[in-house]
Amino acid sequence: MDDLSKVISLLEAPLQQAGYALAEVKETRDRDGLTLHVVVDRLAPISLDDIVKVSDLINPLLDAHDPVEGPYTLDVTSLGAEKPLKLENLPDYVGRYVHLHLSVPFQGENVLEGTLVSVSDALTIRVKDKTRRKELTFPTKNVDKARLAIEL
Repeated sequence: MDDLSKVISLLEAPLQQAGYALAEVKETRDRDGLTLHVVVDRLAPISLDDIVKVSDLINPLLDAHDPVEGPYTLDVTSLGAEKPLKLENLPDYVGRYVHLHLSVPFQGENVLEGTLVSVSDALTIRVKDKTRRKELTFPTKNVDKARLAIEL
């Protein structure tokens, strides 16, 4: 079992019990040495306090089990405010502001941003249209990429 597999098997369950999902684990090496990157996720936004909480949770586990050979720096992050969304998880993000890329344009648009209103076979999104808001509904299967977005 390689170092990353050891880290994943060590961290997945404790993170899940704490309400987080392990999104990614990777190593990078540069002139300063080895860095172990641990990326966490959950439905609710992740704050800096959450990153500290996760670091405090996993540091003792990594120290006790020493799954990575040699010295390294631990870097704990989240997927960010504009994290990519899995299409099958879109119903979990109803009420959130999203950026959608469509494989089949809707009213001439390939990209839509707005608040996700509902998701089933059809998806409804509330978008800004100049000074007013309107709801657009189109087949969910037309969405090929989605991410959270920051409403301006």
